[in-house]
This record gives sequence, structure tokens and C-alpha cells, in this order.
Amino acid sequence: MSRPAAPAAPTRQRRKEERPQELLQAALELFVDRGFSATRSEEVAKQAGVAKGTLYRYFPSKEELFKAVVREHLVTRLDDFAAAAAQHQGRVQDLLRHMMQTWWASVGQGAAGGISKVMLVEARNFPELAQFYVDEVIQPTHELIGRLVQQGIDRGEFRPVPIAATVHVLISPLLQMMLQEHSFGACGQRPSGVGAPEMLDAQMSLLLSGLLAEPASKI
Repeated sequence: MSRPAAPAAPTRQRRKEERPQELLQAALELFVDRGFSATRSEEVAKQAGVAKGTLYRYFPSKEELFKAVVREHLVTRLDDFAAAAAQHQGRVQDLLRHMMQTWWASVGQGAAGGISKVMLVEARNFPELAQFYVDEVIQPTHELIGRLVQQGIDRGEFRPVPIAATVHVLISPLLQMMLQEHSFGACGQRPSGVGAPEMLDAQMSLLLSGLLAEPASKI
């Protein structure tokens, strides 16, 4: 005998549970569009369809709201990548290429990719937020990529290279693409005839060729 279906949560209760996500999405869109300093809390609340008091119930300040946006859209993704890297059994070069392509597809070309532009513009005026971003995004990213490069060296897949400098070289093309997408790209100005996926693929092929301990033809 089958059990009766559980009653659906009341609409009002579902709406209450969805509010934090709605506020985070509204905040992401406004922060990327206007910047951190030019975005007002009441504008975020209005876009999410709630009162300003409701916003402060979940996020007591604009700074805490921004941190929550970063954690929701960037930190959780980094955690996913770290977990996937820990389980990866194949070539490190394949994982690095996949991670860069996946980051662009799931983060870089979307609204979340604009967070990097916001931080570059606003960091000097908001040093506490800049430190937060370094601690929760930049440093963990460098540590993850650095571990993978070291793993490739230890396996004999990569030649010995300075880890910290190599991490910067690997990350820079993706960062440049995100900044372009959310500045000139937002105005419809993109390199003619060259799509971002093809550009990223070419960049990764060149960079990985320089890392390999064996001939580049094996990439």
C-alpha cells in the first residue's frame, strides 16, 4: 500500500525559505552592474521584492551581503573543484584544462564572473572586503592550482617550475577573459571572429605545452 504524498509546504513558507537566495541573486546583479559602493541596500531589497528590514534580517550590512554573494557564487564552486581534484585519477593537465573551461562556462561568462571586476575597482576603498576576498577566493584558488602543478611535477608529467609564478601564469588568461567580458563585452565589444571557448582552449594548450616534461604533441 503506497503512502499518501506529503503535503506541500505552504506557499508563504516556501517564499520565506527562498528569500535569502532571491536577495543574493538581486545583490549579485546590482553589485556587478553598478559596483559595490554605488549599490544601496534598499535597491537590493526592492529588486528582490522585499522590504529593507527583511534584507537586514538575513544580512545585517551591505558588507555582509557582499560576502554572502561571494561565498554563494565563488567559494562554493572552489570547494566543488577541490573535491573533484582530490578524486581525480587521470592526467593533471586534463584536470587543469577541464577546471579552466568549467569555470568559464559556469562562472566567468555569467554574472558571477563580474565579481572579479568589482573587486579590482573597489578593493582600494574597501580594504576589509579586499582582505576577505584574498582569504576566501584568491588564496584558496592559488593553493588549489599550486597543489595540482606540484602533483604534476611529482608524477613526472610536468617539468620542475616555480609553483607560485606558474599559478599566476595559468590563472591570468581566465581572469583577463572575465574582466573583458564584464567591461568591453558588456558593451558588445568582443574580439571579432574569436569566441571565448576557442581563446581559452588555445591559451591552455600553449601554457600546458610549456609545462610538460614530454613533447607537446602528447597534449
